Amino acid sequence: MITVINLSLSFGERTLFKDVNLKFTPGNCYGIIGANGAGKSTFLKILSGDSEYSKGEIFTGKGQRIAVLKQDHFAFEQYPAVETVVMGYPKLYSVQKEREQIYAKEDFSEADGLRASELEADFAELGGWEAEAQAGQLLSGLGLDEEDHGKLMAELDSPKKVRVLLAQALFGSPDILLLDEPTNGLDLESISWLEDFLIDFPNTVIVVSHDRHFLNAVCTHVCDIDYGRITPYSGNYDFWYQMSQILQRQAREQLKKREDKARELKEFIQRFASNASKSRQATSRKKVLEKLDLENVPVTSRKFPYVGFKPDREIGNNVLRVEKLNFSFEGTALLKDFSLMVNKGDKIAFVGLEHASKSAFFDIISGEKKAESGDCYWGQTTAFSYFPKENSIFFSSDLSITDWLRQYSPDQDETYVRSFLGRMLFSGDEALKPVNVLSGGEKVRCMLSKMMLSGANVLILDEPTNHLDLEAITALNDGLAAFPGVILFNSHDHEFINSIANRIIEILPQGYVDRMMPFDDYLKDASVKQLRSEAYHQAQRL
Repeated sequence: MITVINLSLSFGERTLFKDVNLKFTPGNCYGIIGANGAGKSTFLKILSGDSEYSKGEIFTGKGQRIAVLKQDHFAFEQYPAVETVVMGYPKLYSVQKEREQIYAKEDFSEADGLRASELEADFAELGGWEAEAQAGQLLSGLGLDEEDHGKLMAELDSPKKVRVLLAQALFGSPDILLLDEPTNGLDLESISWLEDFLIDFPNTVIVVSHDRHFLNAVCTHVCDIDYGRITPYSGNYDFWYQMSQILQRQAREQLKKREDKARELKEFIQRFASNASKSRQATSRKKVLEKLDLENVPVTSRKFPYVGFKPDREIGNNVLRVEKLNFSFEGTALLKDFSLMVNKGDKIAFVGLEHASKSAFFDIISGEKKAESGDCYWGQTTAFSYFPKENSIFFSSDLSITDWLRQYSPDQDETYVRSFLGRMLFSGDEALKPVNVLSGGEKVRCMLSKMMLSGANVLILDEPTNHLDLEAITALNDGLAAFPGVILFNSHDHEFINSIANRIIEILPQGYVDRMMPFDDYLKDASVKQLRSEAYHQAQRL
């Protein structure tokens, strides 16, 4: 349990939190949400003791262990993955290492024997005999092959390191678990495993995430950071969203009433201030006006970009025909005789574990890469726009955001481009920043702006929700759901896929699955599960 009393944090004149009072209890999972820059990650660092605060108090239960998802992916390079996981339980790890050192001594003394006996008791009580097996189960659940368990962290790629550090945080059933964006870098299968793990987790979980489906699946409460306050709500993300819409509507109505009242008072004062018979009433109304607080009726600090795709022309019946594509990278076959017919009205989500295959397919049909064999035929009425997963090549110059976007705008007028950028939350001087210093989320908003200006009737998007906050993901989600053309996309966001796609394609090591159905139905389909299982078993045999 964690209790927060009158917590405040200020940086100069800026107040991040003010007089926050919260209690996080065992058996519950708390989702921390808020706009970018609201202080979500900072709040987790304060709870973990890794960051200071201006005033207030934080109490945890006596002897309770806090586990934190580490963000430094290179902190354990010299350790094997399994050992890195066990290090998540410092007391057990310390006992284990001392025990190993004593038994490794050549001159084993009587004192060593007594100490070894104490360590054996501690080791057993802390679950040391099961530690390696439990660490392996966590790594397997998060998608690491057994052959990776004994490898040094330095030998693993970045996505695998993320999974090891997540397993480290989960290891040993900590009393309090703090997770900052735990689904980043995970595929849908690993996210589903993590959801099940946290649903059954008996202790306190506090999590920051931009994944709406994940928050809905695991959260019993939501804590909303807005205007320096942290307001707790019972229920998951969807419940919070519905409640917030009601509260915002009430706040807007209250603000409108106050503004109308202020206008009436100002009109009366101006009209009768010089009228002797009405001067007392005017003075009285002036005092009422001074007490009328218009600034302390905040609606929300959240800002939603405008995302809307309008094709210049309606798409015809012939969209895309793909015939027997073959493509390899560094000796690994990513596409094998892959054929596909894309139809008018299709919104296709490409899902599954073969991430490189999906990106390769998008690169080929967009002309970024050339297949070793096979062909792609676009219909005459089609015009596509592509959002690649790796977009740094677009932002290597020192052009301002305005000049950068002007390159892709049919209307070269600066006022038009600045107005468009304003709707994408690049207002004022923000629109003059050089593109080579933009954050990941800012680059994504620029790429989406480019796509919106293209007038394309086919959109190809490779993991477009990466780096976006919940507000931008929601805006993009709504914009794609309303798009009248064809969409081919890949994402790890369950809700994003389920609310947009009407067709699911999963590229497997041997062949692929193609189903005309919503994503949730696809995941439950018994025939799909069997095909997937057979494909991966066959791949392992090969």
